[in-house]
Amino acid sequence: MESKWSKVIIHASAFFAPFLVPILFFLISTEEDVKRISMQALLFQVIFGILIAIAGVLSFILIGLPFLLVFLAIFWIAPVIGIIKALSDSDWNYPIVGRWI
Repeated sequence: MESKWSKVIIHASAFFAPFLVPILFFLISTEEDVKRISMQALLFQVIFGILIAIAGVLSFILIGLPFLLVFLAIFWIAPVIGIIKALSDSDWNYPIVGRWI
């Protein structure tokens, strides 16, 4: 049961503390599943932050605007899906970075 709520908090942290909470859970948790999800969440936030920044710069020449919209949608929707999956005790990996960790 503790693992379930830890995962929910890690996924929800994308909206209020995207870097701090996953790092803290990685350091204090003893469960491998929680550590894996926290590293996925942290890596997801970093990579999508970089992708959004690049697409934002490219949107000034109108090439990056569609990418910016897609990346922003994924950046907000993926944690919500993670919360729903964690509440139902299902395994779920973040898009793109889920297979790396």
